[in-house]
Amino acid sequence: MTVVTIKDVAARAGVSPKTVSRVINGEAHVRADKREQVLRVVRELDYRPNAFARSLSSSRSYLLGFLTDDPSSGYAADVQLGALKRCRERSYHLLVEPIDRSDPHWARELAGTLGTLRLDGVMLTPPLCDDPKVLEVIEAADLPYVRISPSGEEDRSGYVRMDDQAAAAEMTRHLIARGHKRIGFLKGDPAHSASRKRFAGFVEAMIAAHLPIDPKIVLEGDFSVRSGVELGEKLLSAPDRPTAVFASNDDMALGVLMVAMKHHLTVPDDLAIGGFDDAPTSRLAWPQLSTIHQPMAAMAAAAVDMLTDPYYRQAESSVSFRRSLDYQLKVRGSTVPDA
Repeated sequence: MTVVTIKDVAARAGVSPKTVSRVINGEAHVRADKREQVLRVVRELDYRPNAFARSLSSSRSYLLGFLTDDPSSGYAADVQLGALKRCRERSYHLLVEPIDRSDPHWARELAGTLGTLRLDGVMLTPPLCDDPKVLEVIEAADLPYVRISPSGEEDRSGYVRMDDQAAAAEMTRHLIARGHKRIGFLKGDPAHSASRKRFAGFVEAMIAAHLPIDPKIVLEGDFSVRSGVELGEKLLSAPDRPTAVFASNDDMALGVLMVAMKHHLTVPDDLAIGGFDDAPTSRLAWPQLSTIHQPMAAMAAAAVDMLTDPYYRQAESSVSFRRSLDYQLKVRGSTVPDA
């Protein structure tokens, strides 16, 4: 098999090898039409730059890190897939590094890992992106980083987020519009800033509709299916059970759906169920879950764009490296019959 070289790409695109190199490395000062032309030829020829040679000829390793405390979760998988796709497009590689903060030596091990690997930058999601110790270790390693959905300290780094509170309020308004007045809510892991924001959105919409919030049907989980099952059992076994349940993520919503089936409740006629995230499992359930589509792949891609931008390290706190993406309410059969 013939190996495609940078000269082959340049010849086909009608540009110099230097221009091809600038496009592949994400550098500025390349006209938009030339950049698109080069990228088209790269795709046509399936050109794969030699990562080792590139790292030797520059100060970059073309390797990005993704730090996560739960690599098996659907949320982490969506981030990873979005980041991998964009890394491929930019001829970078992605390294997934699990962080177990229950290990008393995790900070030292993370510092050692970051010191050994020659990363060009890292991205991280909640709750790691809100952990001061994690950020201190990354900053001590002098690594650029981008946070996905941080809860605060907006000037500390670039970030990508969506408005969890507004999205949760919209889901709650959807349930209210379907005639529900007694709505249960399942909180997520209290260590996640998203848990607080989603509950705040629920409260906001209930207050605006002048509906009571019964603390007996507001329970705290941990974003797992197991906690959805356990809390769903508590809600649906009560004599004054809610007519609708809004869970802070799809996994917990699926747990409630399982319990509803156990209790022979018809969804959504006897019980409406709303989730959050639009995980693949939300479309595999029956009925399919109404949920909030969180653009995780797009958020991860935006984080990669920031880290591969040659000007990011010099301007991490600039407005151009802060992005807020739109969410979308997905109405399906768990809240509306035959949806």
